[in-house]
Amino acid sequence: MMKEGPDIAYIGSLIGDPARANMLTALLCGKALTASELAKEAGITPQTASSHLRQLQEGKMLIQRKQGRHRYFALADEDVGDLLESLLGYAMQKGLTRVRTGPKDPILRHSRVCYNHLAGEKAVQLFDSLVKREFLKGDPNHVELTRSGRIFVEDLGIDLAVLEKKRRPLCKSCLDWSERRSHLSGSLGSAFLDLFYSEGWATREGSSRIVTFTPKGKKAFNELFSL
Repeated sequence: MMKEGPDIAYIGSLIGDPARANMLTALLCGKALTASELAKEAGITPQTASSHLRQLQEGKMLIQRKQGRHRYFALADEDVGDLLESLLGYAMQKGLTRVRTGPKDPILRHSRVCYNHLAGEKAVQLFDSLVKREFLKGDPNHVELTRSGRIFVEDLGIDLAVLEKKRRPLCKSCLDWSERRSHLSGSLGSAFLDLFYSEGWATREGSSRIVTFTPKGKKAFNELFSL
């Protein structure tokens, strides 16, 4: 007898394959990668990668972009990124981790990109600071800016009117996999990360997920988002 409603078994089967899981995790960097690059991330042949990529596109988890002779793949939207980050958080919380940890793990825990917004220790600090100062209110499933929060954000030069015209939610709470607490996603989360880049507070290299704060950036960030 068929059941009605969302098909979580189908989504689970897409993410549950180790090769596809590695591809999706690699795309949390927020950048589009080629099939060859994703095959390398998954440890499989390009031919096998093509089959996996086709399935992920059919499942609405990836989009394909063509540029010249090359094809690039990216996460379909922020919802996919939030889903993956939440699953990573659940796995970490339950102790379901890979046996070997690499030298980059502590750096990833400090500050990294989660699709298009900041994640890690610094992101949780930002979120907690906004909540403590009553700039954000709500619960884990729904957060919103308060009146004083809107003033704070606009004083930083972030145009809320522009952000609110977008189809994406302004504020979303995303479970951080390393901190097991909330960080800020949504269009405002992206705007904050763009601000840190434009102010020269933080940088990224290539397709790495690692966000590196400069000494100037660390000082400015800690002053702005003090606890």
